[in-house]
Amino acid sequence: QVQLVESGGGLVQPGGSLRLSCAASGLGIDAYAIGWFRQAPGKEREGVSCLNKEGDFAYYADDVKGRFTISRDNYWNTAYLQMNGLKPEDTAVYYCAADWSGTCSIVAGNPQQEKYSHWGQGTHVTVFS
Repeated sequence: QVQLVESGGGLVQPGGSLRLSCAASGLGIDAYAIGWFRQAPGKEREGVSCLNKEGDFAYYADDVKGRFTISRDNYWNTAYLQMNGLKPEDTAVYYCAADWSGTCSIVAGNPQQEKYSHWGQGTHVTVFS
């Protein structure tokens, strides 16, 4: 049974940092592209970042570039999203997902969510003053 389990969310003040983890079981993340998505209250889910299976291509949404970093540790079968310089507008539920194609498919500047076959349950991030 494939499972992706996110952790690391929480409450943080603006300018603070969090590191989200995505622990995988039932699949080897080294064979998958890993994506991070988020859904803010009242908004649609949007792509935040993606890392291809080779680890040599990373995508970041414009509003997180320079602040967020995606990475993976194949030994621990875990992906990460390091979030620095957090802003109130980063408040959302963050999800990790795995795409068996291994590539980050970006269309019109957005990751193709429908390509991701496995999703975690999400972790809440709240940035408040």
